[in-house]
Amino acid sequence: MKNFMIAHSPDADDIFMYYAIKFGWITESLTGKPSKKYKFQNIAEDIETLNQKALKNIYDVSAISFGVYPFIKDEYALLRTAISFGYGYGPKLVKLKGEKLKPNFKVALSGEYTTNALIFKIAYPKARIIYKNFLDIEKAVLDGEVDAGVLIHESILTFNERLEVEKELWDLWVDMAGETPLPLGGMAIRRSVPLIDAINIENILTRAVEVANRHKNLLAKMLIERNLVRVDDKTLDKYLSLYANDKSVELDEEQLNAINKLYEIGHKAKLLPKIKDIREYLIPKEYKNIRFEEE
Repeated sequence: MKNFMIAHSPDADDIFMYYAIKFGWITESLTGKPSKKYKFQNIAEDIETLNQKALKNIYDVSAISFGVYPFIKDEYALLRTAISFGYGYGPKLVKLKGEKLKPNFKVALSGEYTTNALIFKIAYPKARIIYKNFLDIEKAVLDGEVDAGVLIHESILTFNERLEVEKELWDLWVDMAGETPLPLGGMAIRRSVPLIDAINIENILTRAVEVANRHKNLLAKMLIERNLVRVDDKTLDKYLSLYANDKSVELDEEQLNAINKLYEIGHKAKLLPKIKDIREYLIPKEYKNIRFEEE
């Protein structure tokens, strides 16, 4: 049996998309038989920690920000599944109510390689940036440590009433790219993983997202009961409707084009290495239907 480490963030959509595997709902192949060849271990770490570890080629499979992928493209292939995009929504730049931000305002971001940091840097070149764990950003703004902060994950739905939204990052993205989905995060797999294994792992993860979506209410209830998420049931339902849905199962053409647009904009701003077409960095599509034979 081959062991693989899958790393994901502790936010609700990553946990939701992975835990169908953890709960034993996913079989290795379409035969319906339990896998005899793969054993998955999972670890949850904040997204910037995962980005930094991807730069060091630590985990076999890892959630990443799309903003880091151009820096790891030689070591990791991008998976087509477990993806998060914004459709009219996304991270939020917040400040204390009534405060006016100066051009060089101090801001807390969730990490140097996050997608929200990339978009923010392009839009606010004079801002003074510090990086914090995403769980600590709201408090930093409330305590006056920073003038503003970009909230991600569940915080976009639950932030303190003393705060107000200065700018939706969705609006910044539309100004840069037009009305196209906002690429936020996905999954990547080390290129050192044999191709047949990589194909099967992608298929297993894809099925996990499909099954999670199909049994959303049951899985969400189980996550709440086991204290695996940080929000209540109503907030979880709202959050999953945004970031763990039918658009999370497999990259479509609109999403692939949006990722290319992100990388074009980032390279033009001299913040990203050049990537011509993200399709060249996926697991070869012509092998998609290859399966292991059951022992």
